[in-house]
Amino acid sequence: MGLTKNERRQRIKNRIRKTVTGSNAQPRLAVFRSNKEIYAQLVNDVTGETIAAASSRDKDLSTAKGTKTEVATLVGKSIGEKALKAGVSNITFDRGGYLYHGRVKSLAEGAREAGLKF
Repeated sequence: MGLTKNERRQRIKNRIRKTVTGSNAQPRLAVFRSNKEIYAQLVNDVTGETIAAASSRDKDLSTAKGTKTEVATLVGKSIGEKALKAGVSNITFDRGGYLYHGRVKSLAEGAREAGLKF
């Protein structure tokens, strides 16, 4: 019997995390995608701190209308603005084992529009 979808994602996630780490100068933009919501946070893996976080459950974004993909773009813009306020412009993108497609891709494009470089 094959792997479940979550086991497969976990293996891919572990493979990505071997190479992608976040530092103070270049934090990691970690993405988590649930069925209804999408979450993003900037992580400094050296100290284990979260620099900034945004999600589709934030008060300013939870009222946003549109498809889940459109909301993901707004979350990307939100995390980008919060990152620039925190003095971060260069990041590494951690797709968290998800395919770079759909909501994950639109979140990344929203973050790029906000001024993040990766």
